[in-house]
Amino acid sequence: VQLVESGGGSVQAGESLRLSCNASTSSFTGSGYCMGWFHQPEDIRAGVAAIGSDSTTTYADSVKGRFTISQDNAKNTLYLQMDRLKPEDSGIYYCAANPFWTYGAVCSYTRPADFGYWGQGTQVTVS
Repeated sequence: VQLVESGGGSVQAGESLRLSCNASTSSFTGSGYCMGWFHQPEDIRAGVAAIGSDSTTTYADSVKGRFTISQDNAKNTLYLQMDRLKPEDSGIYYCAANPFWTYGAVCSYTRPADFGYWGQGTQVTVS
């Protein structure tokens, strides 16, 4: 699985950005998948949001009501719409995939070890 993020940039507080993650799906041969976004402001990477192939979503409390994770299966693309950005949202954002997720299992941003594939990251700076 190859994941390529895009959409990062520098914005003012209160503005919006939409991150995209294009996934090669040749390894998505299981019955489902779980995709996530993770944020690394400095040394520690933390989960932001996740979405399963059943469209169930989970969000970190810090982004609830401001960020929206979504997917376009026709385009093999994962999105993270980020609204009302704050300076503390600055950092590198990584897209991650678990192509072996099965229905009924947990798909959550709180379980980074479940994600075996990661993109290279995209930088977001909010001032």
